[in-house]
Amino acid sequence: MAVETEIKFRVIDLAELEKKLLAAGFQLQTPRTFESNVLYDTPARTLRTRTEILRIRRYGNECTITHKRLPTSGAAEDKHKHRVETETRVDDADAMAAIFTSLGLLPAFRYEKWRTEWTDGEGHCVVDETPIGNYAELEGTGEWIDDAAKRLGVSESEYSTLSYGRLFEQWKLETGSFAEHLTFDNVQKTDK
Repeated sequence: MAVETEIKFRVIDLAELEKKLLAAGFQLQTPRTFESNVLYDTPARTLRTRTEILRIRRYGNECTITHKRLPTSGAAEDKHKHRVETETRVDDADAMAAIFTSLGLLPAFRYEKWRTEWTDGEGHCVVDETPIGNYAELEGTGEWIDDAAKRLGVSESEYSTLSYGRLFEQWKLETGSFAEHLTFDNVQKTDK
């Protein structure tokens, strides 16, 4: 089980960020690809209460199951977000969803994005186009994240350790939206 360390930052201009990534030595790893995620939880939201997630992700033709939780030692958040992540690829996301449901877990939250992946050989920058705006994530060691952020012109004051679920909750409060899921259809339907 690896500890994932990352930060997010808001992206106003996707084309400008791409120029900065190329100038900072990043190379395109995965072109813009649609991603759909479903978080599963108990009816009482036990996993959420424990700050854990259980997710089925469909990314292009790949499907993965991920469990994330707080680390048992060290900081869960400082200027970076740290989570213990256990992930594996699966052949049949629908079969996994059926297994989760038969175990009493229910789809609790859905979120979608278009993701483009970049790497400099040491860490990753993913650029996410979501229904509530564009974000990038830097993932690697804390030192690498800080260095990459500087190379991209991102200050520590722009760092966010919020999940997409928390960003969505924040957005709903700011906009008064009644959207239940961070999906393109749901956000567009409720905001008309």
